[in-house]
Amino acid sequence: MASHRKSRPSGTRAAGIRTPAIATAALTSVALLSQSAEAAPSTDGNPSLEEVEKKVDDLYRQAESATEKYNAAKEKTTKQRKRVGTLLDDVARRTQKLNEARQELGSFAAAQYRTGAAAPDTSTFLLADSPQDYFDRTQLMDRLTGRQKDAVDDYVTEQSATMKKRQEATQGLETLTETQSDLRTAKSTVQKKLADARDLLSQLTAQEKARLAAIEKEKRQEAARKAAELAQQQAAEEKAAQEAASQSGSDSSSWSPSSGTSGSDSAYATKAAKALAFARAQVGKPYVWGATGPDSYDCSGLTQAAWKAAGVTLPRVTYDQVNAGTTVSLADAQPGDLVFFYDDISHVGLYIGNGMMIHAPRPGTYVREESIYYDGESAIHSVVRPA
Repeated sequence: MASHRKSRPSGTRAAGIRTPAIATAALTSVALLSQSAEAAPSTDGNPSLEEVEKKVDDLYRQAESATEKYNAAKEKTTKQRKRVGTLLDDVARRTQKLNEARQELGSFAAAQYRTGAAAPDTSTFLLADSPQDYFDRTQLMDRLTGRQKDAVDDYVTEQSATMKKRQEATQGLETLTETQSDLRTAKSTVQKKLADARDLLSQLTAQEKARLAAIEKEKRQEAARKAAELAQQQAAEEKAAQEAASQSGSDSSSWSPSSGTSGSDSAYATKAAKALAFARAQVGKPYVWGATGPDSYDCSGLTQAAWKAAGVTLPRVTYDQVNAGTTVSLADAQPGDLVFFYDDISHVGLYIGNGMMIHAPRPGTYVREESIYYDGESAIHSVVRPA
C-alpha cells in the first residue's frame, strides 16, 4: 500500500480521532483519581495525595517526551559521527595525494634550477598558497614540459578540493558537538524526571499506595469495557462488509476478516502478521528508555523493531513514525496499525485488534498487551497504517 505523507500533527484532529485538549499521562501504575476519590487540599503545608499524584503524572509524561527527544538526538549524533568520519578519511587521503603532488612539483623546480633554466625559490613555492600564481610570477610555466604542466594543474585542483573537504569536516565537527550536547541534555532531563517521580512516590504511605492501586484497577476495568465495545463495533462492520460483498455478487472469498475489506489489503495483512508475531515474542521484556532491543525496548523502539521484522523501515521516534504511513480512523484500525497517544505524540503501541495493543508502557514495566484505552479515550491521538 502506498504511503501518504502528512505534516506533523500539532494538536489537531486526525482522521476523526479526537485530540485531547490537555494530554494525560502514560503512567499506568499511578492513575488519576476517580470522582469517588475526591479530597480536600492539604492543610498542613504538605502536598495532598492528589497533588503528589498529579506531579508524578506530569513527571512521567515529561520523561517520556524527553525520551523521544533523546532518541532523535542519538540517531542524529550517530549519523553525524559517521559523516564526520567519512569526511576526515577523505581529507586524509587527499592530503596524502597533495603531499605527493607537492613533492613532485618540488622535484621539477629543482630540476629546472640544476639545468640553469630558472632559479626558483623552491622553499617559497612549497609554502605558496597558490602554486599557479607562483609559477606565473617566475615565468617557469613557459619552461615546463607537458607532463610537468599537467602535474601543476593536478596539484592546483587537488589543493582546492582538499581545502573544501577540510572546511566541510570542520563544519561537520561543529555540528557533531552540537548534537552531542543535545543528547547529553535530553539524557539528563529523562534521568532527572524519573528520579523526581521516584522520590515523590517513595513519600506515599502504604495506605495511599493501596488507594492508588484500587483506582488503577478501576481504570483497567473501564479500559477493558471500552475495548470490548470497539471490538463489537469492528466485528459488526466486518460482518456488514462481508454481507454487502456477497449481495453485490463480488467474490466474497477474497474478503479478509483480518482487515474487514477486500483482498487488496492482503499484502498489508501479511506484513502486519509478521510485525505482530515479533511484538508478541517481546512480551515480558523490560521497558528501558532509549532501548531498541533485543533485550529491552522503549515504546517507539518496539514498534520500529516489530515492523522491521516485517520488512518495513520506520523512523526511530514517535513524532516521525506518525508521519510514516496513512492515517485512519480508530473505527477502521487494523491489526498492525500504530496507535499514537497524547498531544505531543510521545507514546505509541501496536494495534492487535479488539481494542487491544502491544506496547512498552514506561520505566518499571514490561512489554505487554493492554487496552488502547489504558489512559482514557481522550489520550488517543491518531492511528497510522505504516505499510
